[in-house]
Amino acid sequence: MSDARSPNSDPRTLRIELSPSSILLGVLVVAVVWLLGRLVPVLVTIACALMLAGTLAPMVRWLEERRLRRGLALAVVFVGAIVLFALVLLVTAPSIWRAAMKFVADLPRFRDELAAALASHSRTSGLAQSLRRLEPNRLVEGVDLGAALAVGASLAEVIGYGVTALFLTLYLLADRERMQGLLYALVPRRFHVSTARVLLSLEAIVGGYIRGQVITSVLITVFTFILLTVFRVPDALALAAFAGLTDVIPFVGGILATAPAALAGLSRGTGVTIAILVLMVAYQEFESRLLIPRIYGRTLKLPSAGVLVALLVGGRLGGVFGALFALPIAAGIVSIVKELRVELPGEAGPDPAQREADARAERTYARRAGGASPTEAAKAALDVAERDRPRRRRR
Repeated sequence: MSDARSPNSDPRTLRIELSPSSILLGVLVVAVVWLLGRLVPVLVTIACALMLAGTLAPMVRWLEERRLRRGLALAVVFVGAIVLFALVLLVTAPSIWRAAMKFVADLPRFRDELAAALASHSRTSGLAQSLRRLEPNRLVEGVDLGAALAVGASLAEVIGYGVTALFLTLYLLADRERMQGLLYALVPRRFHVSTARVLLSLEAIVGGYIRGQVITSVLITVFTFILLTVFRVPDALALAAFAGLTDVIPFVGGILATAPAALAGLSRGTGVTIAILVLMVAYQEFESRLLIPRIYGRTLKLPSAGVLVALLVGGRLGGVFGALFALPIAAGIVSIVKELRVELPGEAGPDPAQREADARAERTYARRAGGASPTEAAKAALDVAERDRPRRRRR
């Protein structure tokens, strides 16, 4: 940009000049943003695969330490996870289907009861007449076939991406050393130990995130089971297990957990349904405002306010998937800043003892990885970083 004026030009004239490199940079930025927008499903699939790999990797390593071959360890872990998921679906799906069918069958009765309640007041009597003319069966018949096909296509696409994430997870775990060697081949040698520390820290973050998910899922499962048992709602255990399963989904999970429980409560009366609805919503508010910040703040080493802010920002930018990955991403950024010794405003300078310990680790790695292949260098760097972890935890 320049303000070049000739002697005879109007002093109020402003010339703006853009260099070809600036134009090219702008075009590249727009192209990258457009490409990332188009690749969102692929990026989400890769992120899910990395999360699953980080979750299952400790189990695979534990089995390998018991002298199981990696292929057999992977088979045991994956088959176990699939069987567990199938058992949960087998227990919950029939109960939810029965509750949904009962709700559809009871729609005329609910319509008549609501119309009678509205007719008892003069101000709502006209609305009662309109409600009595409503035919619930026509609501089902009026569903657009094109919309149903679009929903089915979207569901098939989600299932396809889910299967792809599972296979990608399997490949990441099966070729762990090769993938690590590829990463270390791209990273300069002087950053290998720091990279190893970051990878170990990210693995701990994924484990902490999964532990937090398990804790919140177990708590809502117990709460839902007790609530439905007190009101003598049938299939309380199955509905509670479904609530725990859907609790991992941000925003939508609360609706998915509450709706089947409320529908099942219709068999005990409208008052019970309203009570279940109110108590489930109240618990979810308690979970999102108090439990989640404390549990995830402790497992991910984030302040409670940081957990809420990360969830809000992630949900705003990426919707459900943004909120799902917001906490591990935020914890990962904090961990990377700490591991790379980035000095933030207001922090003291680097600890001399810590600097000396890092230098010793670098010298140890240099001796072990001299002339080694990228795969061997990755193993050496991870080994050095792993041995250094107890001392760093005491800091």
